[in-house]
Amino acid sequence: MYNEVSKELFGFGTTLLKVTVEQNVITFQAKHRRAPRSEALEGEVPSLKQEVDFHMSLLYKKKLKQKLETKTNWDIEAVLRDYDSATQLAFTNIVLKEKII
Repeated sequence: MYNEVSKELFGFGTTLLKVTVEQNVITFQAKHRRAPRSEALEGEVPSLKQEVDFHMSLLYKKKLKQKLETKTNWDIEAVLRDYDSATQLAFTNIVLKEKII
């Protein structure tokens, strides 16, 4: 589902995806591909690229939460995401209201 959202928003999936589960937190560690438009913006208008990255991350969290809630019976308390554009690494934590293990 993580990769599905990536494909919907960016046109391609991740190059690395590792998932860990600990009590009520599911962590996705992912390496994304650099979009050509990101490289173009970074060279011309770095501040705009940062703003676009920020808003795309918010949209990613929203869509991932919707997809997970639709396809699972999880009661999601929060979706936390940090994305580093320099390395294309993202860590996404899904915090559930109840433990799953």
